[in-house]
Amino acid sequence: MKYRSSNIDEQDQAISAKSDLPDPPSSCTAWIMSQPAPLLSVKALGKSVPGPRRLFEHLDLEVAGGELVAIIGESGVGKSTLLNILAGLDDADEGSVAIDGVELGPLDETARTRLRRERIGFVFQAFHILPYLTLQQNVALPLALISPDAGAAKARAEAMLDAVGLGGRGDGYARDLSGGELQRVAIARALVHRPALILADEPTGNLDPETAARVLALFADAVRGNGAAGIMVTHSAATAATADRVLTLGRDGLVEHRGV
Repeated sequence: MKYRSSNIDEQDQAISAKSDLPDPPSSCTAWIMSQPAPLLSVKALGKSVPGPRRLFEHLDLEVAGGELVAIIGESGVGKSTLLNILAGLDDADEGSVAIDGVELGPLDETARTRLRRERIGFVFQAFHILPYLTLQQNVALPLALISPDAGAAKARAEAMLDAVGLGGRGDGYARDLSGGELQRVAIARALVHRPALILADEPTGNLDPETAARVLALFADAVRGNGAAGIMVTHSAATAATADRVLTLGRDGLVEHRGV
């Protein structure tokens, strides 16, 4: 099976290595002021669930464009809940979330839905592939919601299916696929519209090691090549090791993890 993650679009290029960044000028303050704002900014986030039980508090996070972050932690600490909050699908008890300068808190549901359609790609753990649509239609759905160009949407969806190893399968349906294949369709759908923020909940949980490595390369290319902010929740050390940073989620927020 041949995967192609580098030729989906001629403009999808990896960003320069960190070693190519210029040295700060003599005035550190001026250098800091010149740096772009983080694409994702989370401040003092806190969340409780019925019980009551405190999941986390004092959670701060900044993710720059072109940066891929992995979040690990014990089951039940709120990793999936955190992703839902970042996507505007759930509300925190306190704190704020801003995506490219837009605060989620003040937005009504219509505005949040529009933001998700245009700016966010989400790989759900449960896939959420629509059974009455073909695979190509499922992948093209984010584009269909924001663009009237059906032909371009179809071509882009077919290219993404090819990139995840499902080329020529676009006319099939979810019932014809294994769990791992469904996961790859979900990843293709999340990346098809080149979102500014990519969220993934256990993106390699149903994949064999070889397929997982190839799909993670595609995921990383989408983040770094398009200048997106990427966050993936995982229990896999191998998956986490592909990220630029690895953070551990606990009751007191996120802590830089070393040794993965």
